Amino acid sequence: MSPSPLICVVDDDDSVRVSLEGLLRSLGHRVEAFDSATAFMASAARGRADCVISDLQMPGMTGVEMKEAMIAAGENTPVILITAFADDAQRLRAERAGVTCFLPKPFTGEKLIDCLNRALIG
Repeated sequence: MSPSPLICVVDDDDSVRVSLEGLLRSLGHRVEAFDSATAFMASAARGRADCVISDLQMPGMTGVEMKEAMIAAGENTPVILITAFADDAQRLRAERAGVTCFLPKPFTGEKLIDCLNRALIG
């Protein structure tokens, strides 16, 4: 039996990380959480993640910059970006970087689950 998918949550907001972890664990996924894109990029989980759910705006490296760095390193891990600051320019940059979903906050659990299913089925 194969292990459940590993979902990495990257968000500088503790409450968002905890909420997403709870939702994802309730769906049967393994979860590792990081408080910054830099911490995720330096982790061993980076090479094992089946999907990354990341905030767009974070101190240091943004979610889009993280996805761009992953692509530059030859990594195709699906990334779902969430943001409270959804504008057309950010959405376009995220799409160009190849993110699977771009979710403006607030979003429903169902919407996130739809994006996650799309990312994992690929």
